[in-house]
Amino acid sequence: MQNQSDIFIKTEPMEWEQVAPGMKRKFMGYNDEIMMVKVHFDKGGIGARHAHRHSQSTYVVSGTFEVTVGDKTEVLKGGDGFYIPPHIEHGAVCLEAGILIDVFSPVREDFLAGMSGYTK
Repeated sequence: MQNQSDIFIKTEPMEWEQVAPGMKRKFMGYNDEIMMVKVHFDKGGIGARHAHRHSQSTYVVSGTFEVTVGDKTEVLKGGDGFYIPPHIEHGAVCLEAGILIDVFSPVREDFLAGMSGYTK
């Protein structure tokens, strides 16, 4: 059986999950093949450089971010976006508080490992 989130997701009543200083997230929908995550950064929050096997596409909802993908760095603002191929090191520094929407394929099992009801 495939794991999946609820069909409709209302974020207002959801609790934020603190994932690092100045960075918290809410899960916006997933199944085994795809996942969308809303990530809030405080000014100065850091998405530490890392790599993973998943394809990632991110939309900058608001704020300003210095984003590094591989050996390229750009400053992105609300309305911008970026794509990260699998296994490419990447990270972000929040220059002005804001929100990112991350989409991963396949699902980030590591993100869901602590959620009740999720099984691989």
